[in-house]
Amino acid sequence: MDAKNLFETRTTYRLVRAEYALGLVVASVLFFTHLDEIRWLPFVALFVYIDLIGYIPGAIAFHRSRSKKISQVYYVLYNVMHSLVTQGLVTLAWIWLAGAEWALLALPIHLFGDRSLFGNFLKPFALPFEPVPHPSYLRLRDEVEGAGRSTAAAVRGAEAT
Repeated sequence: MDAKNLFETRTTYRLVRAEYALGLVVASVLFFTHLDEIRWLPFVALFVYIDLIGYIPGAIAFHRSRSKKISQVYYVLYNVMHSLVTQGLVTLAWIWLAGAEWALLALPIHLFGDRSLFGNFLKPFALPFEPVPHPSYLRLRDEVEGAGRSTAAAVRGAEAT
């Protein structure tokens, strides 16, 4: 992906997920090394509220819809709640109002887990709310990956001569 090609190949998608996996590992190590200092009610509330507001309503609407087209409001709710910007602001507000605490690790653990373990990123309006391969994307992916193999073969051929 770059500023002119707003799509990921399988490899770059896996690399981005690996970066979030590192964040998940760091947050999880901090979590496990401070288990005795975590206030559990805030931790659980912070972990769960993201999906209670941002995912579950849209998932219910999507699965109930015969056409699988749902209001863009559900996409906005998902994207706002699953944004590192939003949760960073929630963290700053929490620290300002109540002070820093280890329960706040629920936020990066949730977001980094979604992105690294499940491959869930922000949702574009043009795609179904739940992941379904788009035929146009499949064609593009095959074309780009095929072109990449052709380019690599041409480079190897040129190097051999």
